[in-house]
Amino acid sequence: MQNLDRIIRLRTVLSRTGLSRSTLYRKIADGTFPRQLSISTHGAGWRESAVNRWIADPAGYRDEGNA
Repeated sequence: MQNLDRIIRLRTVLSRTGLSRSTLYRKIADGTFPRQLSISTHGAGWRESAVNRWIADPAGYRDEGNA
C-alpha cells in the first residue's frame, strides 16, 4: 500500500498541536506554521506530513514558501 499524505482539518490540527485557533493563524501569517490548502470552496486542510514536521521541531520550523 502506498503511503499517501492525508489532509487533516482544523479541529485535528488544533488537537494535535495544542495551539489555539488564533495562535495557529498568527503562526501561519508569520511563516512559522504550515499554510492550509484549499480543498473546496469553503473548506481547507493541512498536509499531515507538514503538521508532523512542525510537531517534531516547532521552534525550528520555517514555511519554505515564506522563507
